[in-house]
Amino acid sequence: MNTRHVPIGKNDEAQNRNISQGSQMPNSAISQAQSSGNRSQSSAARTIAFAIIMVTVLVVSMDNSILYIVMKTLAQNPPTGLGASQSQLQWFSDAYILAYAGLLLTGGVAGNRFGHRRTLLIGLAGFGMFSLASSFAPTAGWLIGLRAMMGLFAAFLIPATLAIITYLFDGAARAKAIGIWSAVVGAALAIGPLAAGALLTHFWWGSVFLINPPVVLVALIAVPLLVPEYRDESRPSFDLPGMLLASAGLLGIIYGIIQAGDSASWTGGKTIAPIAAGLVAIIVFALWELRAKTPMLDVRYFTDRGFTIAALALALLFFSLFGGVFIMTFYLQSIRGYSALKTGVCILPFALAMIAFAPQARKMAVRFSARVTSGSGMLVIAAATFALSRISQHTSIWVFEVLLFAFGAGMSLVMPPMTTRIVSTLPQSQAGTSSVVNNTFRQVGGSLGIAVLGSILAGHYRTAIEPRLTFLPAGIRSQVASSITATQQVAAHLSSTHVPAELDHNLFAQATDAFISAQQTAWTIGSIVALAAAILILGLYRDRKADSTQAE
Repeated sequence: MNTRHVPIGKNDEAQNRNISQGSQMPNSAISQAQSSGNRSQSSAARTIAFAIIMVTVLVVSMDNSILYIVMKTLAQNPPTGLGASQSQLQWFSDAYILAYAGLLLTGGVAGNRFGHRRTLLIGLAGFGMFSLASSFAPTAGWLIGLRAMMGLFAAFLIPATLAIITYLFDGAARAKAIGIWSAVVGAALAIGPLAAGALLTHFWWGSVFLINPPVVLVALIAVPLLVPEYRDESRPSFDLPGMLLASAGLLGIIYGIIQAGDSASWTGGKTIAPIAAGLVAIIVFALWELRAKTPMLDVRYFTDRGFTIAALALALLFFSLFGGVFIMTFYLQSIRGYSALKTGVCILPFALAMIAFAPQARKMAVRFSARVTSGSGMLVIAAATFALSRISQHTSIWVFEVLLFAFGAGMSLVMPPMTTRIVSTLPQSQAGTSSVVNNTFRQVGGSLGIAVLGSILAGHYRTAIEPRLTFLPAGIRSQVASSITATQQVAAHLSSTHVPAELDHNLFAQATDAFISAQQTAWTIGSIVALAAAILILGLYRDRKADSTQAE
């Protein structure tokens, strides 16, 4: 099987011709592909190739959520953990996000030019190799560097998966495949903590990174045999200035967002300077792409209102999702006192909802329209996150589980229709680029969610707990107030040294009250963002006939 191109639909072809004159793939080439594209592959072959891609997506997507569960262990002193500081704990995640988001566009465009299967294999090999090395990282610094390398190779891997799906399937089959892809991405966020919790119960912290290498090894053998190669046959010249400007812009913006989350301040120079520099680079990138003969991303696609709103909706969706997962892991482990395994089990309803509802989203989009389906999903998320802002340490865990299931159900109604709109707007030869737009907006939104909701959580917690720490030396008061984990560690130490009750000040209870107050504010902000996304979709998004045609 060596099919190079699978055709876009007639509606997409006409729209792409209107949006961007001078498409890089001639219409004759599209027609030629239409006559020999999908038909050169049997249905069984496409299904097998799709299954391999889904397993790859599951493992890589799990990697981010796995880290949330292992953080507490990594903070412990060797040999149990790595003795990581609060800043290092944040950078275990930040290093991955920075490399991944900064190089996403480069990875997608490389797939267009050199072949999506080839970039998938390169991404798999590097991701698996650095996952294995992460398992045996001797220090926190080493683990940060290895996580960055994992993010770098994931930037080539993830865009290739969605691009290959758009080539494998057309019309209704593509919409169904994207629904399954969305379900796997969402479910991985909940399955990851469960897998990590099970491993940490029996093995050392590095075992959580050993999930990846065996799957990667199987994929490296199966992909060349069963997944066809796809690329833009016109082989346009590589847009080096565009690549450098896009990478610099995304790196600057993401780094600034990370700094804001780490420092709990959006006005400091370390936050404003990189974000401003990143925005300038993105503006210059857009101007360059408008003039370039072979742009890596034709920015005129953003004049399509549906395309732009779909991208923004995904960013706002993942703002609430990533920020929410960040909050709930602290709530379950630090407030409810659950183990890593029990925390993973508690997040499982989210995955079950995604698996149950995401494949049905395309049918709902046909019956009610993508606008109503996705807008309703965001309203469900807004209601669920607002209800989560009302929970406390005394709330029944079953209430939490139901709300988490509702969150997953809402997400499953938003992600497939909006993703389908993005990938169906760009021409087939730009499948890697459309995948990158989808992933970049998700990643930027998720990074903002962690930074904004994380800084709100940390700032409100600090404000609430610091007045209760006056009995501690001024030099360590700020450090103890930096997180509920730090406060609880001091409280445990005070209890173990049998200090007088008036010195202990019931610090455990006070830390719990301060965190509940802080998470109420953070969840409320998340709810407002989800509501804004619902209004954006319901008020401004317009369905195309192509949306219904592809879903039928």
